[in-house]
Amino acid sequence: MAIQSLLIILVVLAALLVLGVPISYAIGISSLAAIVQVMPLDVAVLTAAQRTFVGMSKFSLTAIPFFILAGNLMNQGGIAKRLVSFVLAILGKCPGALLVTNVGANALFGAISGSASAAAAAVGSMVREGEEEMGYDAALCAATNAASAPSGLLIPPSNALITYSLAAGGTSVAALFMAGYVPGIIWAVMCAGVAIIISKKKGYKGMPGRFNWRYLGKATLEALPALSLIVVVIGGIIKGIFTATEGSAIAVVYALILGILYKNITWKSFWRIVVDSAKMSGMVVFLIGVSNILGWVMAFTQVPQAVSAVLLGITNNKYVILLIMNVILLIAGTFMDVTPAILIFTPLFLPIVKTFGMHPVQFGLILVYNLCIGNITPPVGNTLFVGIKVGKSTLGKVMPYMLMYYVAILIGLLLVTYVPFVSLGLPQMAGLI
Repeated sequence: MAIQSLLIILVVLAALLVLGVPISYAIGISSLAAIVQVMPLDVAVLTAAQRTFVGMSKFSLTAIPFFILAGNLMNQGGIAKRLVSFVLAILGKCPGALLVTNVGANALFGAISGSASAAAAAVGSMVREGEEEMGYDAALCAATNAASAPSGLLIPPSNALITYSLAAGGTSVAALFMAGYVPGIIWAVMCAGVAIIISKKKGYKGMPGRFNWRYLGKATLEALPALSLIVVVIGGIIKGIFTATEGSAIAVVYALILGILYKNITWKSFWRIVVDSAKMSGMVVFLIGVSNILGWVMAFTQVPQAVSAVLLGITNNKYVILLIMNVILLIAGTFMDVTPAILIFTPLFLPIVKTFGMHPVQFGLILVYNLCIGNITPPVGNTLFVGIKVGKSTLGKVMPYMLMYYVAILIGLLLVTYVPFVSLGLPQMAGLI
């Protein structure tokens, strides 16, 4: 029954996605199709409705709409330019200074805004003019911008990690947030390393002149209010001063005040931001609700146990099992967005990794890291195509550079997968796990 349920879910889900059905409806319908085989249709529909309501009624879920609103306020709040100036003041002497600055600013802005595509659009447009003036290869600039943008999704506050916490049955958000720093930094450092290597080969030098402490001080003061959001919100959550939900509300107030002080948010733009955030939040919350049906079906029909038996039948080597999971997640990430993929694969793979003692926090970072790679991988790759558009290049010209970035990012994935301290070191030192 378990294998039959899994096949029904996968076949129906794939067929609906090919037909262009929205992912939330596709998940709900495929889950209902699997329920029907074990209970009458009227009971199945009622059960599906109940599970959807239960999935959408968790108080901790409120954090996601607030963080989405805070991110959108930050996107309109004029902070991208200040972050670019701040990072350039620090890294401006590196070979390929603007490329490395793009990487660092993407990590910061992506963490604050919660969107890789927003980071690629905002930061990429800020550095593009300077890159053109200095004669940088447009395809290289687009690849660097796109490849580094998802790093911010691992650095808190991260909606992907909050979603995983819900899907994993309440894994500590504070622990996940603390765990996200090192993998996110590894992603950014790997991209910066590739940018520096290529820049040296192409002869792209750092900014001329001596290191300017006065410029650094000015840039730091201008960027400090935006950077303080991470310190205030994440610090408060980790220290237990307030919950993730309360922290998200504080982030909204902070972002709004900052946007008003920077004179980049008006009543008209504020209303548009609220409406856009409500639409996005509605889609995410509904998706989480219907995905709760999927989780229940898998648990009821014992799909995870069946998948575990299959994998353990192939090998009982946990390193090989993790490698197989990574391959599956990388393939899935090329076709699916991060949120639905988290909701689908968490109940499928988490019970398996628990059998050989992996901590749910580490698996959460492996899962999110894998799926973030899908943001920059065709055929979907939304962030990749945003980077290409902003960089005024083409996919054919960008992909040779992207291959080098993929190798570096995958090395980071292996570190996150096989070195537990990468994910668990900071949470353990902070006493969160």
